[in-house]
Amino acid sequence: MESRTVRRLAVIGIGTLLLAGVLIVRAALRDDAPVERSGAPDASMANSERVKVEVLNATDVRGLARRATLVLRDHGFDVLYMGSAAERLDSTLVLDRSGNPERAQRVAEALGGARVESRPDSSRYLDVTVMLGRAWRAPSEPFYP
Repeated sequence: MESRTVRRLAVIGIGTLLLAGVLIVRAALRDDAPVERSGAPDASMANSERVKVEVLNATDVRGLARRATLVLRDHGFDVLYMGSAAERLDSTLVLDRSGNPERAQRVAEALGGARVESRPDSSRYLDVTVMLGRAWRAPSEPFYP
């Protein structure tokens, strides 16, 4: 073999070893332990049925439904859909879709308080619809998706 080819192979080998070393050190330093959060109410029902939620952004603020989804999932709710609402709201509205207003009230409390209305809709396979208004602010604690 030519000395040039030997040098190229040596450089590639050393580079591969360095990259592997960096990845191993990085994996060792990363903290994947679950973060213990206090004060989050348990959203599950007594018979271990999860509250199914739809989150709609009723503002012009991008990403608001995603942030609310993270908050609700942190509190144990099962968010099935997030998207944008056709109408715009100033305050957040939580709609009871299944005829169980206590579920909608728990969702409203998890969001920091919101108006709750009962609008049953059997065509939807969810318990609660959240329409985020312009006044809703995400909590200041960090999210861990």
